[in-house]
Amino acid sequence: MALTFPIYPPARYAGQSEPVKRPKEFACFSYDKEHNFRLDDSSLKWYYPPELPANLSHGLDKFVQHDDRIDEHLDSLLKTVASHERKTGEPIDADIVTWRGMMTKIMATPFDDQAFEMNATLYRYESFIEENHAFKEQQRALEKKRVGKNGIPSSEMQYWGYKFETLSTLPRPWGETSREYIENRDQEIVNNKEQYCSVVRTGFGKTIVCLGGEVDAIWDAKPATPGDPINWVELKTSAEITSYNDQLVFDRKLMKFWIQSFLLGVPKIIVGFRSKDGMLTSVEEFQTMSIPYAVQRRGMAKWDGNVCIKFAALFLEWLRMSINDEGVWRIRRRRGVDHIELFKVEEVGHGRIITDEFMNWRIMLTLSKSKPPDQASSSAGGPTAETETVVKTDTDAGTKTDARASECVRVEQPGEMV
Repeated sequence: MALTFPIYPPARYAGQSEPVKRPKEFACFSYDKEHNFRLDDSSLKWYYPPELPANLSHGLDKFVQHDDRIDEHLDSLLKTVASHERKTGEPIDADIVTWRGMMTKIMATPFDDQAFEMNATLYRYESFIEENHAFKEQQRALEKKRVGKNGIPSSEMQYWGYKFETLSTLPRPWGETSREYIENRDQEIVNNKEQYCSVVRTGFGKTIVCLGGEVDAIWDAKPATPGDPINWVELKTSAEITSYNDQLVFDRKLMKFWIQSFLLGVPKIIVGFRSKDGMLTSVEEFQTMSIPYAVQRRGMAKWDGNVCIKFAALFLEWLRMSINDEGVWRIRRRRGVDHIELFKVEEVGHGRIITDEFMNWRIMLTLSKSKPPDQASSSAGGPTAETETVVKTDTDAGTKTDARASECVRVEQPGEMV
């Protein structure tokens, strides 16, 4: 019998927000141009404004596209976590390990009717969550049949986003990049096999989360002190805003933009606005933390950032209490249904969610220590729970409090339902 967690009405998750731990990168990895895993930052890109206007369909016939029909599970994330643990000699301090994409779906649930399915398993004291690949492929098949309003295939519109990234990034800092390269980025072959992925430790309410996710670019350089905020840049494309309805659609899209950047601690989102036939006409910068307030002020799209946060915090806490033994569990949200379901699909084992290599490493790590893993120092995953900065949003006053400081600072985060 399935367990259920209620979604509607979103107002049930309004009120005082849950504390959120600032995302802090403690490791990273790259995929090279052949999508080979590399335990380094070799695929990191630097932001540099694109030349305008630009045809986002240019080069589509030469697109080097990653075949994501292959289920990669959590393999790269687990390799990176294990490498970090070998350096520290401690298991990371986390209750849940997953990709950013899974947390994005969860946070958006109160205001997004999108269906999703995930697989989860409990290994010792941590829950590992991945997308249900079979369901993803079913959704992809339906998406391929979709054609845009102007008769443009969805695959070409997806290419526009990758093209914008190519037009807006450099492989090295500006001072180390030739003028010839900068001025001829439109001729670069678009390749989405190459990625830089950040691995962070964050938290919602009582749940500590380890997330892995792709980062598009950096504004300047990584700080010298590990764990300090990084000036990441998220790159997005959207249709030009020429009417009330266009603004409404964009404000709804901003929820996903905000969630994705919020989860990895990305402070800036740069949106490339395009015509209906794919001509890039302008770019605009958005500060991630200002987006919920700006949307609320316009009063068009009815979503609330605090509700997303509180829903995620309470759902993760419920999930941790519900997944209480081994086996493979299914997390399912069906379109139009007012709850998320949780049920077992395999009674024993862990499916392919976690690898034998990772489990063997954790066994070796446990044997090498004189104390059980649940008493291990949390320093391996960054600052401990006692010393980490906690952002707590006051939904009535619109302020946030640093747990290590007495003063309150203003944040542009709405506190009421809009």
